[in-house]
Amino acid sequence: MFEDSVSNAEIARAVGVCAESVRRWRRMWEQGGASALRRRAATGRPPKLDDTQVETVRAALEQGARAHGFEADLWTLERV
Repeated sequence: MFEDSVSNAEIARAVGVCAESVRRWRRMWEQGGASALRRRAATGRPPKLDDTQVETVRAALEQGARAHGFEADLWTLERV
């Protein structure tokens, strides 16, 4: 869309973001081309759980709190 000179407002409407995001993307594209828009690797602390552990937690949460011995089917941070 940048190559076709589509306006920032039109792009924003088409992809459902604010025009400021499109302006930022256009600046990056003008400076570094399409490769400048590629997703970058996540930064920060590495996860403490591996994918299998995350799935185990997700499955337990989907069962509900009562399935794990709680009176109410409400998850709180302390219960998790």
